[in-house]
Amino acid sequence: MTDTSTPGTDSHRSPTASKRSFLTQLEIDTRLLGMIGAFVLVCLVFNVLTDGRFLTPRNIFNLTIQTVSVAIMATGMVFVIVTRHIDLSVGAMLATCSAAMAITQTDILPKMLGLGLGHPLIPWISILAGLIVGTVIGAFQGWLVGYLTIPAFIVTLGGLLIWRNVAWYMTDGQTIGPLDETFRNFGGINGTLGETWSWVVGVIAVVLALWALSASRRNKIGHGFPVKPVWAEAIVGLIITVGILGFVAILNAYEVPTARLIREFKANGEAMPEGYTAAYGIPYSVLLLIAIAIGMTVIAKRTRLGRYIFATGGNPDAAELSGINTRLLTVKIFALMGALVALSAVVASARLTNHSNDIGTLDELRVIAAAVIGGTALAGGIGTIHGAILGALIMQSLQSGMAMVGVDAPLQNIVVGAVLVLAVWIDIVYRRRTGGK
Repeated sequence: MTDTSTPGTDSHRSPTASKRSFLTQLEIDTRLLGMIGAFVLVCLVFNVLTDGRFLTPRNIFNLTIQTVSVAIMATGMVFVIVTRHIDLSVGAMLATCSAAMAITQTDILPKMLGLGLGHPLIPWISILAGLIVGTVIGAFQGWLVGYLTIPAFIVTLGGLLIWRNVAWYMTDGQTIGPLDETFRNFGGINGTLGETWSWVVGVIAVVLALWALSASRRNKIGHGFPVKPVWAEAIVGLIITVGILGFVAILNAYEVPTARLIREFKANGEAMPEGYTAAYGIPYSVLLLIAIAIGMTVIAKRTRLGRYIFATGGNPDAAELSGINTRLLTVKIFALMGALVALSAVVASARLTNHSNDIGTLDELRVIAAAVIGGTALAGGIGTIHGAILGALIMQSLQSGMAMVGVDAPLQNIVVGAVLVLAVWIDIVYRRRTGGK
């Protein structure tokens, strides 16, 4: 019997081609899928090595709040690297911003304005002070890079040395604390939504995510663009829903220790009811990261600034010839990086409950590694916010897992450095095979 089927029909498709077709219809980035697979593999390996302790609700909660500080800075580092620059000073800048906020809380506000301990304005004024310090430092470094044309590597390498020691002189080398109680809520474990509000936020997040998918589909149809099949949209929506609600369920599974509950009830002059339990839920720091991630994604994809950033990174000469003020753009990017460093300093110092001299040490390595592992090309022009956050999560998972296994700190840094080099090599190979896309 003669085979009448033609090339390209289902009868001639290999299993590999079918998988590619399936992923194509879902419009899932294969590189992102590979990163998620690497993250899952890291978690499973460390879960086996720690006899099941790595994937407990308690450790996942701690892993989440430990990731936030680096992840916030990594979102800004994406813009810096996309425009073919680098910022080696973020860890030192974090220390300066942290010192400025700590001094504002414990010294400046009580003396200048007479605001006593626990005054409701103290945390917000100190955060504003930190934002101003971070933004000004970032803008200054951006001016040196953009207008004086000093290479960003040199400017920020100098900043790494300068700002760390500026922070030391600001505090006379002393640890400053304890910090304001409301301020400490941004650290994670001291400030969470609790079980009920976490579910409320989770459901709202699911509704907004599904609405965004639907709105994007309607927008594409309205402009005559191709859209995914309905079944593919449904699968993506289901994955998002399960991911969000599953994350909330895991955090809600981590219960507040009974001893802490007893202390809290006793502080309020009450007796804890028998059998009473409470869950931590979503930390405020995670909500802050989510808000920043959404904001940075909107900037990247929906604003003129974002278009200018990626256009400049793709071809700086063409961008300048098209009328983009690349010098001012550089100042804006570094100023934004400085503001994000200040917000990261809020989370980091709040988690420690004080300012210490070594805060932010080696964060520049972790932040750059997170951005690069997340798919940001060092050659410029390519990068995603969600990829950088996932990169930060992978980095923190590696460090936390190694710490739980008992790996020494020096060896942890060796592994992190090796992973960074490996990630860059994989990125180079991937872009060669995909034609630089």
